[in-house]
Amino acid sequence: MEGLNLNLGHLGPELVFLALVVILFGAALIKNPKIVAAILALCPLAAIVSALWACASTPNLVGNPSVQFFGAYQVDGLSQFFKILISLGYLVAWFNSLKLPTVKPDQKPDYYLFLTLSAFGLILLSSAAELVSVYLAMELSSYSLYVLIPKRSHSREAAEAGLKYILFGAAATALALYGLSLVIATQHVTFITALSGLDWTLATNPLAVVGLSLFLGGMFFKLALFPFHFWCPDVYQGAGNETAAFVATLPKLGAIVVLIRLAAPLTPGLELTDILAFLAAASITYGNLCALAQKDLKRMLGFSSVAHAGYILVGLVSGTPEGLAASAFYAMAYVLMNLLCFWVICRLSADGRNLTYQDLNGLSDRSPLLALALLCAAFSLVGLPPTVGFIGKLWLITSAWGHGYDWLVIVVCVNTAIAIFYYLSLVRHAYTEEEIPAHGAQTLALDRSLVSTLGALVLGLLVILMGVLPGPVWSLVLEASRTLFP
Repeated sequence: MEGLNLNLGHLGPELVFLALVVILFGAALIKNPKIVAAILALCPLAAIVSALWACASTPNLVGNPSVQFFGAYQVDGLSQFFKILISLGYLVAWFNSLKLPTVKPDQKPDYYLFLTLSAFGLILLSSAAELVSVYLAMELSSYSLYVLIPKRSHSREAAEAGLKYILFGAAATALALYGLSLVIATQHVTFITALSGLDWTLATNPLAVVGLSLFLGGMFFKLALFPFHFWCPDVYQGAGNETAAFVATLPKLGAIVVLIRLAAPLTPGLELTDILAFLAAASITYGNLCALAQKDLKRMLGFSSVAHAGYILVGLVSGTPEGLAASAFYAMAYVLMNLLCFWVICRLSADGRNLTYQDLNGLSDRSPLLALALLCAAFSLVGLPPTVGFIGKLWLITSAWGHGYDWLVIVVCVNTAIAIFYYLSLVRHAYTEEEIPAHGAQTLALDRSLVSTLGALVLGLLVILMGVLPGPVWSLVLEASRTLFP
């Protein structure tokens, strides 16, 4: 068909995850434990194949995008970069959820089915180049999470978290659809490349600006950006540790790649750009101040993600390829350091309970490797060298400086100092406090398996390696970002 331009060679990650979804659907219907176990073992293999396929196709697509499905789907360097991150993040999430202490054994096939379906939606979101396609892919990834979040046995908090996520998600969806209708009514087009050349000034086209702002609200909900963050701390706290690790990382990637594509036509000084800058400052400040008062580790990381959502927006307001590349790079940094932090939490909470700061006491004596991994994650979340968090924040503030948002850079620097207090509390409790069980006489049962050790080691090394040798990844995202500009 003319205009379809279907190229299956460029759709490897999509095909792999689609096949995996179909296979897992069959596994959910099978009651034989051995067959189910064999099918579930395909998940990490599929993730590795997807990541390698995306890596292999990336060199040919940077600067030479493959536009398919009548322009609604664009496979380019940026999309492949995020598909690699999603595939590898899914791989870590699978290993992280091998035991699933809070999910009933007979429900595990359903759990992995919806986990994979959400990842598949995010894969589609990475290449969606048209607003209706963006909306459909976003909802596909979200509906799966509506099912996953309440899956925590005998937990009222999980049921409450699931309900809140559904209600806030429905509200964000309504806003996005209303905004989409305004964009269609005023600009008469929904393709992102066509939207980039249109008028986005409030004085001459107010309804278009309002419409796009409302549509972006759907992305802000996924990103947990202030003031669309209300679900985030409660969902992190109520969901199982393994589920919270997935919700806290991979869905953010889908929102970020869409925001990067939509932010390309925005220049400093536009009303919409100023709105993004204000929301970034508010989200950074609010998230850090609220995180200071938390005792539950997952709730603290929830408010921390609100602050990091603001950091990511700092690169988007610069109106330069370097700014968009900085946001893409920081998205990778955010996923790495949060996966590492949640990995340690899941290893410490082998029975699935929520942890507080006190549960970290004496960790350096009980498990030196996990304590070191937690230290790497905390240093990276603060933004201290030589971690990936440091180089990510450095490129963010460098991209924003000198483009009319110097005040936003100052906000970032001040809030980085504030964040030191609660991030380094993780290290203080792990290395300087004596072990005192926070739950009566019951002590935490550590996961000392080979998977636990290797996972902490690999993720910790990646956090350091990407901070010391960021050049290849930075060159890739920078070249991919340049293709978004005319």
